[in-house]
Amino acid sequence: MTETTSPLKLVPRIVPRDAHGISRKDISPNALRVLYRLREGGFQGYLVGGAVRDLLIGGHPKDFDVATDATPEQVKSLFRNCRLIGRRFRLAHVVYGREIIEVATFRSNADDGSGDRETVDEGRLSRDNVYGTIEDDAIRRDFTANALYYTVEDFSVRDYVGGFEDVQARVLKLIGDPEARYREDPVRMLRAVRLASKLDFSIDPAAAEPIARLAPLLSGAAPARLFDECLKMFLAGHAEKSFLALEKNGLLPVLFPETAKALITNRSGALRTMVIQALRNTDQRIADEKPVTPAFLFAALLWPAYCRELAVLQKAGTDPLVAQQRAADRVTLHQAERIALPRRFSLPMQEIWLLQPRFTQRVRKRVFRLLAHPRFRAAFDFLELRQSGSPEVADDVVFWREAQLQSPEQLAERLPGKSARGDRGEGEIESDYVEGSVGDAPKKRRRRRRKPPGAGAAPAAGTPE
Repeated sequence: MTETTSPLKLVPRIVPRDAHGISRKDISPNALRVLYRLREGGFQGYLVGGAVRDLLIGGHPKDFDVATDATPEQVKSLFRNCRLIGRRFRLAHVVYGREIIEVATFRSNADDGSGDRETVDEGRLSRDNVYGTIEDDAIRRDFTANALYYTVEDFSVRDYVGGFEDVQARVLKLIGDPEARYREDPVRMLRAVRLASKLDFSIDPAAAEPIARLAPLLSGAAPARLFDECLKMFLAGHAEKSFLALEKNGLLPVLFPETAKALITNRSGALRTMVIQALRNTDQRIADEKPVTPAFLFAALLWPAYCRELAVLQKAGTDPLVAQQRAADRVTLHQAERIALPRRFSLPMQEIWLLQPRFTQRVRKRVFRLLAHPRFRAAFDFLELRQSGSPEVADDVVFWREAQLQSPEQLAERLPGKSARGDRGEGEIESDYVEGSVGDAPKKRRRRRRKPPGAGAAPAAGTPE
């Protein structure tokens, strides 16, 4: 067993089996196996964190984490199906097929001088592997609602910091000084927003007050970690609430700086309307157990930034086709400095944007070519989404919806073989962002320039969905 690194002694509130609603039948059988095996090995073992919190409010956790006084090496000696991971936080993963039970050793907030606890950049933790007691572990957790421990010893819940009452009151409270805890790990600000949105909890005023002030600290967080946090916020069924909470707490300009700027300067509010509708649709698809893709999600979240950049380039006289690709590249590159968007998502995202002007075309050859495009369905869904903020695309939506239902012969009869008057060229688009509004008078269209002989089209981005 590990040695205690601090003299901290807290008297827990023990909530007996008949005073809480947690039943073993709602707990993963594999998590129970881990708890019983640790106990048989002479160690303490508790179900901890979000699983206990969610079970108390009648939820159905997907992940079950365990806390123990056994070191990672001792856990590995008990389970042949165990692997050790992490440097910043040393953890044991006990693997049962596709399910992983994460086992963490009780950690302490004390620095024992071993070098296993390091802080950088005004208190941000870069390494935290100093082990301690269950009391130490409870104090170092982020929110009181996440510091509850369920034991198979007597099926009770142990509460060291008042988390049981806070779960009943559906409020998120930080353990310790909020500013110090956010400085330790700025991503906690996003976790507060995400958990409050997911659980329909309120954020305690003391925990909410420093967020807008400390939001710039997120710029020092790892872009890959922020990407993972965004997926949890926007692809778990509470995307709309999370976005509104990001706006309310001053976090949106840090996560999506160019989108936030575009939304502020878009006087009509149409771009924000579209983003909100996209998030609402995402939540509905998840509720209906339909697939969702980060590429489409980020296409919607960054569309305001793309439209703003495109308008700037078009105003400067950049060729329309060049302006579209350049705007897409710039927005993607700038956003990647904050959130690490993998190419398998950023390339399809760009392709969804770049296909939008082609929906204005009615020439037979171009219509059939677009219908056969591997990204057509995603791009058309995006066109329908744009209609929520830009009613002027309604005619295009109707045409392409009907085109998908008609036979090739029927569709060909409707279409001219050559460009009809009013048809826009492949490289031209009416931006959703014109002089800070949507739906303003279109700017003068440039005559499409022919490509020089031998110049090929840009390669298709991403892989077919």
